[in-house]
Amino acid sequence: METIIFHPETDRNAITEAAAILRRGGLLGIPTETVYGLGADGLNEDAVRRIFEAKGRPQDNPLILHVPDAGWLERCCVDIPDTAYALAERFWPGPLTMILPRRDCVPLRTTGGLDTVGVRCPDHPVTRAIIAAADTPVAAPSGNTSGRPSPTCARHMMEDMMGKIDGIVDGGPCAVGVESTIIDLTVQPPRLLRPGGLPLEALEAVLGEVAVDKAVRQKLSDGEKAKAPGMKYRHYAPRAAVTVVTGAPRRSAAYIAAHLPAGAGVICFDEYAPLFAGHIVHRLGPAGDKLAQAQRVFDALRTFDETEVTAIYAQCPDSQGLGLAISNRLKKAAGFKTIAAGQKRVVIGITGGTGSGKTSALEAIRDLGGRVIDCDEVYHEMLRDSAELRHAIEVKFHGVFNSDGTLNRKKLGELVFENKERMEQLNEVIYRFIVPEVQRRCQAGELVAVDAINLIESGAEALCDRTVAVTAPAELRVRRIMARDGIDERYARMRISAQKSDEFYRGKCDYELSNTAETPEDFREIARDFFRRLIGELREEKNEASR
Repeated sequence: METIIFHPETDRNAITEAAAILRRGGLLGIPTETVYGLGADGLNEDAVRRIFEAKGRPQDNPLILHVPDAGWLERCCVDIPDTAYALAERFWPGPLTMILPRRDCVPLRTTGGLDTVGVRCPDHPVTRAIIAAADTPVAAPSGNTSGRPSPTCARHMMEDMMGKIDGIVDGGPCAVGVESTIIDLTVQPPRLLRPGGLPLEALEAVLGEVAVDKAVRQKLSDGEKAKAPGMKYRHYAPRAAVTVVTGAPRRSAAYIAAHLPAGAGVICFDEYAPLFAGHIVHRLGPAGDKLAQAQRVFDALRTFDETEVTAIYAQCPDSQGLGLAISNRLKKAAGFKTIAAGQKRVVIGITGGTGSGKTSALEAIRDLGGRVIDCDEVYHEMLRDSAELRHAIEVKFHGVFNSDGTLNRKKLGELVFENKERMEQLNEVIYRFIVPEVQRRCQAGELVAVDAINLIESGAEALCDRTVAVTAPAELRVRRIMARDGIDERYARMRISAQKSDEFYRGKCDYELSNTAETPEDFREIARDFFRRLIGELREEKNEASR
């Protein structure tokens, strides 16, 4: 098959001719701000089938429909919530895909057999013009052979798809470099299925609570069905095996330098490239520049397929902002083979709602010789002992301290509890002081548990090797709170409803420890077994990293 290369910058007919390919059921490589896509008429089942054949893509891996504007949502979806339009107004065109109930006209082949479909509006004027001219939603997964790194320029698409598809539109290099963020709006709270070019924090600013699917951090099992592209199968992988090294940049670089075998290549932050003289190195960008890292990560992975390297070691950014998407792509390329570089100390973050059983879980940690740091206790100690913290609160909330220097909790509560913005301001001040103190206290002990209901929101999760959500059915929590605190059912339910849901904790944490035990003693025993295994795995991982 001849593959036509279109150059819209110099060819006035390129958009019309490219759209004609889509209308007649052909396959077209299209540029977007994220990666290049392999496009076809998303409502044409035969055309969609050709996408799977050209890519070698598993049939149960859903495709995303691309549209030119939010007005097309009703052509593809039903029961569209107001939140979808709010997100579209804020982030479209842009790297955001929304999962919504599909309209019957969308074939099940497009959705991987699901009754939902992902829809996005790409931030590339050429592609939006092509879609509008074709007058059909365009199904377009990344334009690579399935499993390989996604293409971020037309040359990458040519490497994988020349002779397999009808045309490729050269729209220049991709501005973002990682695929779109996928949010499922058919569940409450909305669930992040794939991190991407739109940071999780931006979604939370609009939606509030957002759950994070476990597939973001770990591999799905064979029996689990993918809800969105890239969730289940090994993805983004070059030919050489990849090992991802996490931890502070200096520590991860030192680990790689100490353990790098002959013939291996390195993906590293710019500052540490000199450590790897004699090896093939691809610079990911400065350690502090995640946009550059996102733009380069797929090119870095592809580069090594042009070499004879036998293995690849990659530094990994933290999970803040675009770092969550970059680390997700690197870990998927590695089949989630990761090594944590750093100290042998084990720090476990524990969180969950009232009545879930955190107290028993923490006692289990103590049973195993661990030290517990209660973030709430740290806050009250610092509120008493730290003039700097009291001053910072007073600056933001003038007049909330009594004449004797003690906090007037009632007055502060009146200022923040009914005002989300003011509550966020208060938390920002508290976290700025509390997290460094918690970090300091973590140094005193080989096994440490950090107990915080706001573990995720505060940023204290970054201090932990792993985070654990302690959860329990709502009815059990109600009964426990009533018995523990001597309150009535109405007040117990009100307290639970005022906190984050189990779904939030489940999505944000690395592990879930479910508590359906009849007694605290029973759960304490269950928790001991759970933590004993987890601690053993972490110590083995750290021992491996130190060899």
